[in-house]
Amino acid sequence: MASADNSFDAIVVGSGISGGWAAMELCKKGLKTLLLERGRNVEHLMDYPTANLNPWDFEYRLNNTPQFKADSPIQSTGTYAGNALFYVNDKDHPYIQEKPFLWYRGYQVGGRSLTWGRQCYRLSDLDFEANLKEGIGVDWPIRYKDIAPWYSYAEKHIGVSGNKENLHQLPDGEFLPPMELNCIEHHLNDSIRKKNSDRLLTIARIANLTKGWDSRGPCMNRNLCSRGCPFGGYFSSNSSTIPAAMQTGNLTLRPFSIVAEVLYDEHKQRAKGVRVIDTETKESFEYHAKVVFLNASTIATAGILLNSKSNRFPNGMGNDSGELGHNLMDHHSSAGASGKHHSYKDMYYKGRRPCGFLIPRYRNLKGDEGLGYTRGFNIQGHGERSEWPDMKNFGSFGADFKQQITTPGPWTVWMAGWGECLPYHDNKISLNATEKDKWGLPLINVDFSFKDNEDKMMADIRSSCGEMLEEAGFTDIETFNYRKPGGATVHEMGTARMGHDPKTSVLNGNNQVHAVKNLFVTDGSCMTSSASQNPSLTYMALTARACDFAVNELKKGNI
Repeated sequence: MASADNSFDAIVVGSGISGGWAAMELCKKGLKTLLLERGRNVEHLMDYPTANLNPWDFEYRLNNTPQFKADSPIQSTGTYAGNALFYVNDKDHPYIQEKPFLWYRGYQVGGRSLTWGRQCYRLSDLDFEANLKEGIGVDWPIRYKDIAPWYSYAEKHIGVSGNKENLHQLPDGEFLPPMELNCIEHHLNDSIRKKNSDRLLTIARIANLTKGWDSRGPCMNRNLCSRGCPFGGYFSSNSSTIPAAMQTGNLTLRPFSIVAEVLYDEHKQRAKGVRVIDTETKESFEYHAKVVFLNASTIATAGILLNSKSNRFPNGMGNDSGELGHNLMDHHSSAGASGKHHSYKDMYYKGRRPCGFLIPRYRNLKGDEGLGYTRGFNIQGHGERSEWPDMKNFGSFGADFKQQITTPGPWTVWMAGWGECLPYHDNKISLNATEKDKWGLPLINVDFSFKDNEDKMMADIRSSCGEMLEEAGFTDIETFNYRKPGGATVHEMGTARMGHDPKTSVLNGNNQVHAVKNLFVTDGSCMTSSASQNPSLTYMALTARACDFAVNELKKGNI
């Protein structure tokens, strides 16, 4: 039953990167908005207890405790003692892996915006047109021109430092002054440019502030970002979008709230709200709204929709196409190379730069180059001098040992490819028919694997990285493929894809569920292909664009 206490203009599910953006945009446009988060509250400044701790301030230094590893065998592989408080307990939040898949989760206000890698790259029409040209998956219902102004809008708000490089495959954006490459990275770039005119090495484009911005920052170059930043030196929901939403007076934030399902009004053929389970009391509540935004993250959002069943949608809300939950993607980032360089011994660097370098995509830019695979990759890496952790096991003793570990070692570079994963129908999530979590909700099955196209791309990345280091005069070169499973790059996407046709996609070009016009999905689940760029900036731009569309449609009475 609707009442003043449980009725809003808008409901946003999830407070991470895209959910925080949805809350801010809807609140700024005058909508009374309820923001639901299944985890605890985390307030900017107040709730970053490890942000200023030294390694020796931790009981086990920076190592994860045996108890944390036992309780969280998945999360503990991707975190450490400094930021473990922002990751879930696997024992309390289980899921089922049909094949190995690492699902890293942060159930708190701000979600994974507190721990993300902060790299911000635009997709181009090379990416938006690829599915159509190659007959893979379905065509994106948008092109670069549709999202370009929203990329600019998002960049101007969050603050992205970087260099303009005038590349068609990696469009330039609205940048703050870039961070600086060090001498070995400049050396590698000079070599790459001489040997391969189609390639370049540039500083990462990153949402770390090189100057004060929007009452935040600048970045202090501590490289402790994932502990939460009391300086607001990088963009997060907690430091930026949620406070902005709060300032409007239109936001109601409710943590400890698991959204079990979206409620459907059979008569009006609209979503009427959500059913919420309080994580602490396990009581159920209904909240109603004129418009609903799902931003719970790719796997969780698909799970909510699959669990939202009605006479109209017996297989999950919006699942007329049968594609809901399918086409799961994640970038692979396993293959690359490392090496040492013995020049520049009189050079060092200052601070702990919170980003590395980027070599933008250079494969298959004009079509099939005969490499045996389609699409491409970018290379991310960093150069630094070896320090005592790299040299502590070299077998010296006494004064010689002290001298050895306090003397900077040779310059090194580590680099790896972040590669595109194609949208395979059989890479999917589903709801388990029998096993449930402690709140009575079906456990999620994840069935994902990289396939032949990704394997061939990784082989090329490995040899290509090794060649670039060899040509630049590096020694002791080691090429590698870590063979990390899906989920390891934490770029999962695609389970409720956008498309032109309701028969083959879940969402239209405005991120609306085709058959439920007041229900929007703007987190990673909306992605039609993965490209190779870090995707969070695209989620932000799509969210702002969809919010603008939703409010205009609401005013017109169309939703």
